Amino acid sequence: MSAAKTASRAARRPAKRQGLGLLWIPLIGCLLFLYIPIATVVVLSFNSGRSALNLKGFSLRWYPELFSDADLGHALVNTLLVATGAMVFSTVLGTMLAVGLVRYRRSTALDTMAMAPAILPDLVLAIGLLSFFTWVGFTLGLTTVMIAHAAFGTAFVVAVVRARLVQLDGSLEEASQDLGAGWFTTFWRVTLPSIAPAVLAGALLSFTLSLDEFVIAFFTNGPNSPTLPIEIYSRVRFGITPEINALATILLLVSIIAVVAGALALRRTDKTDD
Repeated sequence: MSAAKTASRAARRPAKRQGLGLLWIPLIGCLLFLYIPIATVVVLSFNSGRSALNLKGFSLRWYPELFSDADLGHALVNTLLVATGAMVFSTVLGTMLAVGLVRYRRSTALDTMAMAPAILPDLVLAIGLLSFFTWVGFTLGLTTVMIAHAAFGTAFVVAVVRARLVQLDGSLEEASQDLGAGWFTTFWRVTLPSIAPAVLAGALLSFTLSLDEFVIAFFTNGPNSPTLPIEIYSRVRFGITPEINALATILLLVSIIAVVAGALALRRTDKTDD
């Protein structure tokens, strides 16, 4: 009996974490490879000189000049409009699709089709969307870019929300329906509160992806409504300016905030499960 108790206690005892040892070397190398270019852009955004590549001193001069640039401001407004609209559409459609795939129609083929826009190369998706808009006679502009971004953003929302729904116990939803609640009431009062952190994480992910997406926006946009990545591309072709570094730093900050908010939302989901 004592041997059985000892074995049971050993099974419940958490395993000791082993050190990384020499694995720290490739880990640090990968981190440096990923983040040194990003850190370089941030540092050069505070360059006091006119050159965007040679650091001559510390200055904040390029940030006020950035905000006084009318063309960049117009492109930024267009990007925020597209990203917000794409986030709303992809969140609603992705949540509905995830609920349908998990609760009402389980199918590997449908799961694959739902994730296809996230797997396909951007160039293929962009050409297909451009051909579709031309075929139906849809005028290219911010609306077409918003629809295109919502198309691939929906796939990412489905992936996040579906992962949360799979972990949920469906007995609460069944109990709600047994008590006389309809499908909409059950979804609004039982399912949606349970998956709300995942929905928020999917929405932030869709917003972040739309914010800096270039290829699809380049193919599906009109000539008079450039988004921020398109405007940056048109300027970078003639050389990188300090304003571009400052703009990249601001976009990096926005992306970090969105990613951290999404991670906190998913962490809240995990704590709820515990």
